[in-house]
Amino acid sequence: MQAAVYRGDQQVFVEEVSVPQLGHGEILVKVESCGICHTDLKKIEYGLLAPPRIYGHETAGVVAAVGQGVTKFKLGDGVIAFHHIPCRKCFYCQRNLYAQCPVYKQVGITAGFEPAGGGFSQYIRVMDWIVESGVEKIPEGISFDTASFVEPVNTCLKAIVIADPRPDDLAVVIGQGPIGMLFTMILKHKGIRTVTTDTMESRRQLSKRFGAEKCWDPKSVDVETLIKEITHGRGADIVFVATSAPGVVGQAVACSRPGAKICLFAQTSHKERIEVSGADICVGERLLFGAYSASVDLQKESANLVFSGALPVAELISHRVPLGSIMKGFNMALHPGSKSLKIVVCPQLTGTEVLELSSTCV
Repeated sequence: MQAAVYRGDQQVFVEEVSVPQLGHGEILVKVESCGICHTDLKKIEYGLLAPPRIYGHETAGVVAAVGQGVTKFKLGDGVIAFHHIPCRKCFYCQRNLYAQCPVYKQVGITAGFEPAGGGFSQYIRVMDWIVESGVEKIPEGISFDTASFVEPVNTCLKAIVIADPRPDDLAVVIGQGPIGMLFTMILKHKGIRTVTTDTMESRRQLSKRFGAEKCWDPKSVDVETLIKEITHGRGADIVFVATSAPGVVGQAVACSRPGAKICLFAQTSHKERIEVSGADICVGERLLFGAYSASVDLQKESANLVFSGALPVAELISHRVPLGSIMKGFNMALHPGSKSLKIVVCPQLTGTEVLELSSTCV
């Protein structure tokens, strides 16, 4: 089969590799759609994990083979698969900190080499503990592109659940890339008043379409002043930092009120550094917290949000990319333009033509 193999030094090559062999309780999934996530791009850009690896974890496809003992799934089932599932027994699981569970940290999906998600390939092997608890069937009529959003929706929903917004709160989402847009959609769905920021006009327009009351360009307006104007001088109650641009955490603190909650969502590299005033956190009694990866407790809810159509996630997709052009897809995700937003890799597509969905971005 074909797979995009990370070989180190920011290099990814489409290569011929063996189709994974199944063990007891495992399934083989033919990958139809896999979203490009910035956490994978960071691993490639910064060399965070040793090569060789096959990345990709926002995966949707069709069950192509089942191992001995598998009864929950059959050939032809459309499925999405979470690549992490916790043990639910350890110290961290007992505190609902699933992403810190040693079992959760063991990636349970591979297309070969050290398990790393594998979605940037034509087939993935889903290991037994993931088959047991981390696979959801795709209902009839739901596209694979749409289904591939279940995992990223879960990660955003997890952050919102931790923040626990009140009905009268004002939330700010900094950055309106694909993840920032998902935050905006979910907050809108939950009835939370939301304003957003982004430097790109096309994304600002989309953000308002998806639920933002206002979306400002932080380079051209004083966001802190504008937020205080609509909050009787206080500042935002909750801020979600959905981009890792330099200085962005300081912006989050500046536009928040005393006692606010500030979620760091995009700061996933150990090479990133942030600097804020200690007094703004301590004397201002702000809660600065991180949210990372998905929660098994929210697996069904995130799937229902996507499959029910409650979130118009498919409208975020700007391009569909075959494996042969995956580096073009990576470059578009790393250096977005006015017409690029969510890039989905489609390993079963032949050739190298990148399909632009022109209706997505204005």
